Amino acid sequence: MKPVLTIAGSDSSGGAGIQADLKTMTMNGVFGMSAVTALTAQNTCGVSSILTVSPEFLGQEMDAVFSDIRPNAVKIGMVSDGSLIRVIADRLTHYEAEHIVLDPVMAATSGARLMEEKAVEILTQLLIPLAEVITPNIPEAEVLSGLTIRTEADMRAAAASIAETFGCSVLLKGGHCHNDANDLLYERGTAAWFRGRRIDTHNTHGTGCTLSSAIAANLAKGFDLHESVCRAKEYVSGALAAMLDLGRGSGPMNHAFDLQGRFAEGM
Repeated sequence: MKPVLTIAGSDSSGGAGIQADLKTMTMNGVFGMSAVTALTAQNTCGVSSILTVSPEFLGQEMDAVFSDIRPNAVKIGMVSDGSLIRVIADRLTHYEAEHIVLDPVMAATSGARLMEEKAVEILTQLLIPLAEVITPNIPEAEVLSGLTIRTEADMRAAAASIAETFGCSVLLKGGHCHNDANDLLYERGTAAWFRGRRIDTHNTHGTGCTLSSAIAANLAKGFDLHESVCRAKEYVSGALAAMLDLGRGSGPMNHAFDLQGRFAEGM
């Protein structure tokens, strides 16, 4: 079983963050490990408080993992300030980490801002260039590219701009506001569309975390990026289509929709 590390924030309601990452990794057949960047008090209605860990502690978390169980892939999610980004970049470079999947989380599904403006600048300088692939949604891609995105042509232009600027592949997610569930992968100068159907549910909490974690899991297992994205999107669609309905706001998806065996059985 391949180990995979998630570097992200905790979601007390369990639908996003490291909780979603670890569930996703387990369901995609890899051994999930975590380095927590922040504790959040949140539920399906929003984020009420964020407690960021110290840079020193985050570095110790990463050292503890890499020095004992080296991950075959790394997923990076919520990182709220620049000092943490510097530590992550330093440790990943030191350990020569591979298959880095970066989800540039700038805001929660509820709309709450999760990244300071200065942190975005440091992210682009230090962390994005280390990534094999980043997975921005439409608003995040607009920030990173400086372009307005309204059409498929706009998506392609923005993805190409980001890829050429930072030297990484880009999976631009179209499901945020536009283009239904059609995502664009820009890899080594080539664009590939992943056409999907929009699933009629408001319970989409943690979709970005889940997608990026599934991509990292599949990269760790040896699939190429295109196939990893394809498998990850199929997994997310299944989790959404299971129509789990929890909470009063934007609820979580069912990460365990494909869980089988007697230990998963109820009464």
